[in-house]
Amino acid sequence: METINSTSRKFFRIIDANLNRLKEGIRVCEDVQRYLHDNKELSCRFKKLRHSCRLKDQNQYLQFRDIVGDVSKHTTHTESLRKDIVHIEYANIKRAQESARVLEECLKLVDIQEAQKFKKIRYELYDLEKSLFCPTPDK
Repeated sequence: METINSTSRKFFRIIDANLNRLKEGIRVCEDVQRYLHDNKELSCRFKKLRHSCRLKDQNQYLQFRDIVGDVSKHTTHTESLRKDIVHIEYANIKRAQESARVLEECLKLVDIQEAQKFKKIRYELYDLEKSLFCPTPDK
């Protein structure tokens, strides 16, 4: 990242924000499975996946974080409402899937191998979603 113009800085903010959002969403699901359901298998799958959510030189993106200038940092009304723990877990697995997709698309412009890694992460999240919300095996 030699000379970085204003557009590039904002583009790298997308990567930084979505990497954080991805790991946060996975962590919520991991902790629900670990502490609420005592589900070692699923909590370990989430933990392993969360640890795979890394970028080469990921600290380089931190410099582009702009909390003060974030125009949508405030929580929306619907984000404040959760009916129960199932809805919390559902919202967070969806948040993680969406962030993985953003990373996959944006990283196509930076590093195609990294983009492919986040595609695999996204598909693993789809599989975990099925395990959470459709626990009976397919017939």
